[in-house]
Amino acid sequence: MTAIAPTMQAFFTDRLMSQLHASPHTIASYRDTMRLLIAFACQQRGRQPSQLDFTDLDAPVIGAFLTDLETARGNGVTTRNARLVAIRSLFRYASLHVPEHAGLISRVLAIPGKRHDHPTVCFLTREEISALLAAPDLATWAGRRDHALLLVGVQAGLRVSELTGLTVSDTVPGTGPHVTCHGKGRKERVTPLTPATAAVLRNWLAERGGTGTDPLFPTRRGTRLSRDAVERLLAKHAAAAARTCPSITAKNVTPHVLRHSAAMALLHAGVDITVIALWLGHQSPATTRVYLHADMALKQQALSRLAPDGTPPGRYTPPDSLLAFLDTL
Repeated sequence: MTAIAPTMQAFFTDRLMSQLHASPHTIASYRDTMRLLIAFACQQRGRQPSQLDFTDLDAPVIGAFLTDLETARGNGVTTRNARLVAIRSLFRYASLHVPEHAGLISRVLAIPGKRHDHPTVCFLTREEISALLAAPDLATWAGRRDHALLLVGVQAGLRVSELTGLTVSDTVPGTGPHVTCHGKGRKERVTPLTPATAAVLRNWLAERGGTGTDPLFPTRRGTRLSRDAVERLLAKHAAAAARTCPSITAKNVTPHVLRHSAAMALLHAGVDITVIALWLGHQSPATTRVYLHADMALKQQALSRLAPDGTPPGRYTPPDSLLAFLDTL
């Protein structure tokens, strides 16, 4: 067995699982990256996975792998950079355990992330949110579940993994209504609910039943909804909402758009950006500033404060106190 096999195994079992307590989503993402990288290296080197060593994963091979992700697999720059983050994490761990490959590891760690354009945040207006929430058929069990799910998503601003991970015990719809979720980085946060959202959740819990760790928004079999299932139901209701609110058709309504919409609603209500960061579970308020760039209403307010066209340039000079006194006589 070569150096890379035990190091990679220890990276997952010791570093990610035992030390960092990484989430299952992170472990799955890193696992997929390593599987793709190993398959690419085997094709390049003509070896079996168990025969690979660190010398087979030098900087040129890693660079070629990242290029292959974009050209052959059609991945975007964001995915390419995410794969590079996983590779860097493995090689930083390896630098402490296989120091004989320090030079090779340092060259891999020096591979930069690729710069790319950041599109403006897509979010729903108040009218579009109302149309989306009215789309589910409340005469059916699935429609009532979807209505409650969409309402919590657009008001609490949860990530799709947080939304599908909610359990019955995570919801307090009574006095001081709120939901508790376990977010990114295993951080727990509590998000308050409006009286209208709390009322819908009370009705849903009474119909849904269940206790403890049962999923709040289950499938008909009682299992947890998958990410794909949420994306499908959201696409279905967005298409239905477009019949009464045509502006929705111009937007790609995804679960993350509900999160963006919650942030923009808070911003329009005058909530401070640091509070919005806490609400969304952002590690830094700098991440939340992207909503300031997308908010045309705030930019219009700033524009209205500018001097009107034709105003002569210059600075205001207060009148002399003696002249002001004479003017009052």
